[in-house]
Amino acid sequence: MYKALIKPLAFRLSAEKAHSFVTKTFLILGKIPILRGMIKSYFQVDHPSLQREYLGLKFKNPIGLAAGFDKDGKYYQAMSLLGFGFIEIGTVTPIGQDGNPQPRLFRLPQDEALINRMGFNNDGVEALVFRLKNASNLDFIIGGNIGKNKVTPNEQAKDDYAICFEALYPYVDYFVVNVSSPNTPNLRALQDKGPLKEILRTVQDINQTKDKPKPILLKIAPDLTDGQLDDIIEIVDVTNIDGVIATNTTIARSPLTTSKNAVAQIGNGGLSGKPVQDRSTEVIKYLSDKTQGDLFIIGVGGINSSASAKAKLDAGASLIQIYSGLVYEGPSLVKKINKSLIS
Repeated sequence: MYKALIKPLAFRLSAEKAHSFVTKTFLILGKIPILRGMIKSYFQVDHPSLQREYLGLKFKNPIGLAAGFDKDGKYYQAMSLLGFGFIEIGTVTPIGQDGNPQPRLFRLPQDEALINRMGFNNDGVEALVFRLKNASNLDFIIGGNIGKNKVTPNEQAKDDYAICFEALYPYVDYFVVNVSSPNTPNLRALQDKGPLKEILRTVQDINQTKDKPKPILLKIAPDLTDGQLDDIIEIVDVTNIDGVIATNTTIARSPLTTSKNAVAQIGNGGLSGKPVQDRSTEVIKYLSDKTQGDLFIIGVGGINSSASAKAKLDAGASLIQIYSGLVYEGPSLVKKINKSLIS
């Protein structure tokens, strides 16, 4: 149904308008009890062999919705009907911001890819907290992806991450520190050893004052060199955070079959989807091999089938996340992957 009817209609709209239309429509449908039950029974796959336990958390299956899909906590309960084991909300910043000017989200259908330069558009952490306060009887894990405001100098970035951490602590199950988006000016400079250690130590120090510290993960870019990945391993160790999410979007533009002129007209932004599939898997394997499998990794990047999901897991990821794959394959992708993982 998705590929035959919904996708052709959605692709007539701009990418951002399509995202808004489809998610809002699904949200409305999910509030109708009879439809909610039908959606849930069709898409969800429950089996003991799918269950995972990591970081002191119990996941009903290893497939998550990546950050960026639901920046403000408006859709996570509706999206959970599709059978996700966990959903990551954000990236959220201390103060709401508009992000970059539109258009800022683009499809590359020939490559089954997206380019975005959203720029951390969100309503701010207090608005997210307000929505999460109303959550009840959730049967899935929620992650909070946190970032800094565009106007915050890098020298003060740690304060933004601390604000978000404190505000979200009562309402999420794990945290993700995002310093790898290419769409906030100079944000990726925070991946350098010095500033990154400072940010992670800041949130970890706050975390350790809590009665029950929560897992903290670091989301990294696929564009890091092997030397930089070695630094990441060291930083994870010295700051005693719990693992990494590999990977965010890439600033690279190869390999693409879309014409260079069309890509140039789109301009700057992070590339996601099928073209980043192999590189993100390479990063996962490198990190896993270097740490003899001891590093906890959530794999994300170009997962569009059961085979590509399994490749991430075989490379060393314990859990996986999808986003762009939903745009091209539809919501049944979650079900297909889960069914393929039943043993």
